[in-house]
Order: sequence, then structure tokens, then C-alpha cells
Amino acid sequence: MQIVSAEEKTAMERKREEMYVLQLDAQDRIRKAAALGDLSENAEYHFAKEENRSIQKELNDLENKLRNLSVVSNEHVPENMVFLGHTVRLLDLEDDSEQLVRIVGEAVPPSADSDVMPVTANSPMGEALMKAKVGDTVKVKAPRGTLEFKILEIL
Repeated sequence: MQIVSAEEKTAMERKREEMYVLQLDAQDRIRKAAALGDLSENAEYHFAKEENRSIQKELNDLENKLRNLSVVSNEHVPENMVFLGHTVRLLDLEDDSEQLVRIVGEAVPPSADSDVMPVTANSPMGEALMKAKVGDTVKVKAPRGTLEFKILEIL
């Protein structure tokens, strides 16, 4: 079972609705292309069928994730404790650089227009940060060695 924040679940449900609309559009294009006749050389028909299969696979994966997840609330978590859904400013003690990370349940690629790096709760960094407090120093075991970060604030 996967844990996610309420915001992540809402985003997944919104994505599911978008996928349903895309699927209906692809099915409509399949019907229109099929009405043109000879399907063996009908590129529009074959493209729409392939697109529909791709959408259906992604939709099935999303439905399975939604069925097998658990929403975790951070309502009763102390304000100075890092938890799922929080964005945290960290100080890398090796080079004194700062970075922003968001603790997420579902792995997502980082957004190009955001300075915040998503970190899954079950990753080495996520596990080190979960339930740590502002001011704590956490150690993260990484392939290139152990990294140390100081938690500066929860945004």
C-alpha cells in the first residue's frame, strides 16, 4: 500500500478525469476513421487505436494506484516536524548550499518551473527527513557516500 497526501490524491483523481476525456476523444476518432471505410490502410484509424490502448493502459495503472493507496493527514503533526506533504528548506553541510525538497508519497518528476525537488517518503532522503524537526541534522546514505543536511525550516 502506498501512502500519499490528500493533495496528491486529488491530483491523481484530476489526472484520471483528464484521462477519461482523452479516452472518449480517441474512441470518437476511432469511430469517425472507421466510418471512412478500408481499415487496412487507414492511418488515422490505426493511430487512434494505438493512442486509445496507451490511454487505457495509463488509466488502468492510475486506477490501480488509487485503489491501493492510503491518504495520510498531517493535521496532528507538530508544526516543527517534517511529514508527508511538507516542503522543507535544507542546508547541505558539505558545501553550504540550500535546497528545497517536498516530501511526497507518489514519485513524480521535478517540475521545470519549480525550485522544489520532490522526494518520496520511502527514499533514503525521505526516510531521514520524516519526523525530523527544524534544527535537526539528518544523515542520508547515498551512492556517493553519507550526506548531511540541516533542516532550516518547514515552508
